[in-house]
This record gives sequence, structure tokens and C-alpha cells, in this order.
Amino acid sequence: MDVIPVSLAGRSYDVMIERGCVLESFAASAGDYLTSYRTTGQTEARKVPIVADTNTHRIFKTAIEQSLDSNGFCADWFVVEPGEGAKSWAVLEQLTDWLLELGITRSDNVIALGGGVVGDLTGFACAVLKRGCGFVQIPTTLLAQVDSSVGGKTAINTRAGKNLIGAFHQPVAVLIDPLVLDTLPDREMRAGYAEVIKYGLLGDAAFFNWLAENGTDVLAREPSTLAHAIATSIRAKAAIVAEDERETTGVRALLNLGHTFGHALEAETGFSDRLLHGEAVATGMVLAAHYSARRGELSQSDAERARQAIAAAGLPAELAKLGITCSGTALADHMRHDKKMEGGTLPFLLLKSIGQAYLARDVELSDIAEFLDAQLVKQ
Repeated sequence: MDVIPVSLAGRSYDVMIERGCVLESFAASAGDYLTSYRTTGQTEARKVPIVADTNTHRIFKTAIEQSLDSNGFCADWFVVEPGEGAKSWAVLEQLTDWLLELGITRSDNVIALGGGVVGDLTGFACAVLKRGCGFVQIPTTLLAQVDSSVGGKTAINTRAGKNLIGAFHQPVAVLIDPLVLDTLPDREMRAGYAEVIKYGLLGDAAFFNWLAENGTDVLAREPSTLAHAIATSIRAKAAIVAEDERETTGVRALLNLGHTFGHALEAETGFSDRLLHGEAVATGMVLAAHYSARRGELSQSDAERARQAIAAAGLPAELAKLGITCSGTALADHMRHDKKMEGGTLPFLLLKSIGQAYLARDVELSDIAEFLDAQLVKQ
């Protein structure tokens, strides 16, 4: 088992990476965090609340229930529909009512089993339930394993935009089983890989170069290269989160590379399966690289290297090929709802080189709109 600490004042926790810890020995691996469900002298199995979507419930239900049963626990499921639609006020109300009916206390831990949507929803419910109860992240997508499960950002969506209602609420632990990714569709695997590339682009040129040599094996789920990519990504995020947990100094903002452009693309496509989050971030990183080159801060060759890395992974690397028919101004207008907007300005994550991202606070949205117009018609 590879154990990566996320060191925070009073809220530190471990990310544990072990092949088979969910599919083969869930209760044993999660035992330290499930013991809170058994009181002294208790003879009957205590139900463990698990939040999942219909896909993860179908795939993992039998294995997890068998593991829990053999260790004196019993699963109690709250199942949501897949997709961003689950991150809503209505589903949040249903989930919190369910947890209250179960009698969840602040010392209990709720299991979030799924991708980023399940983790975000469960984490926010636990943040507000009785002013904060515990939860364990068990991410089942590559994107969630290397990004959303670590760092404590939780949220739901509203009509005004994505993740605008939320809280910082750290999990008590994160359990990562690379074996579960064998169940992941190839498209979802590629979408998660975009976040892996992100860590190389924003702060680790050596990792970016390693991915250029080994990315095909990572996407093919070769055990040793996949484990290395996951662990390297998590270590990078853990270090950034430890330095700037609540994104107040600008350090944690580095993790948003590609996201400002990407969220605008997601909004334009209705936060739907037409463009997955990781795909939007992939295109967003290409746009950030080319916009950095436009400003003269990144070489054209490095911008092209970033584009080629995205394209080589089978991810969308050209805005003009997404089939989006709106104007650059319309995309820039989506950015006005970005939660990072402060004092009428929106910071942008840009690049000075491969492995060196920085926060630019002098970007005009009118210039972004002009740039995007050119990219929309670029052949």
C-alpha cells in the first residue's frame, strides 16, 4: 500500500493506494474508518451508509456487500442518477434527510463511492449535516482518484453555474483502488487522464515528459505505470492543498489550469455527456497554452507540445472541432459567473513553460473573446 499524507492543520488525513482494496478487501482496507459504526458490546451488524450512482452501485454492490458482511458490517445504499444533475438542491435535500433518518452522528463516516459527482454531493451533505460529519472518499474514476477526491472541495450546481454552492470539507480518508478502473469506459479513462497531464503542465516538466513516454500504458491500465501516474498526481495535489487549503494565496489556484476555459465549454454544452469535464479541461489547457503564446509568455513550440500531448491521448485538442456554434463573446460571458471572479476581474491560469504555470490577473475578457473567435474558426 502506498500512503500519501495530506498535511493540514488539525485535519490531516491519508490517501491510501492499493490494488484490490475495494474490489477484493473493502472492509479490511476501510476497517479503521468503519469501526466508528460499532459501539462497545454491540452484537448486531451496523449499517454503513454508502452513496453511489446507479453505475457504481451495479458494478460494486456485490463485492462490497460481501466484504462488509464478512467483517460484521451491513451496507445501506443511497443511489443517485449518474451525471451533474445529481448535484442539485433537490438531491442534496433527499440525501441529508436520508442521513438524518439513519441517525448519523458527527462521529460517523459516510462512504462516497463513485466519481467526482458522488464525491462532491456526499462531501457537501456531510459538510452541512449537523455542522459537519465525516466521510470517506472511494473514487472509482481516474479523474476522481487524481483530483476531486483529494483537497476537500465539495459543491452542488445551480442555474447560475457549476459548483457555486459548496464548502471546504476534508474527508477523513481517501481509498484508491486502481483495479476499479478496469470497469471504466475508455472515454472516461481518457477524460481522467487530462487531469494527470495537468500536473505535468502546471508544475512538473519531468512528469510531463514521462507521460509522453508512458501515457499509452497508463491509458491501457498497465498496473505499475498506472499506479505511478496516480501517486505522482496525488502527491502534487497534496503538496499544493497543504500550502493553500482554501485557495487564499493563489497557490491552489494552479490546480485550475484549463478549468476557466473548460467550465465555459461545459456551460455552453449544457454540462452534458456531449463534453465530459475532463474533455473540457483538456481543450481548456490547450487554449490556455495557446493564449499564453499569444501573450508572448510561452513559446509556440511549448504550446504545440501541450496540444500534441492532449491529442495523443485521444482528447479534444482543437476548439474548432467541438461543434460549438456560439461566438467567443458568448463563451467569455459564461466566465463572468466563475466563482474566482473578484472585483470585476477574473484571474487566468497561464503558462510560462511546460511545468511552470502562473496566475495572471491582467486578462481582459474582451481579449479572451477575440482569441476564442479565432480559435473557433481555426482549421
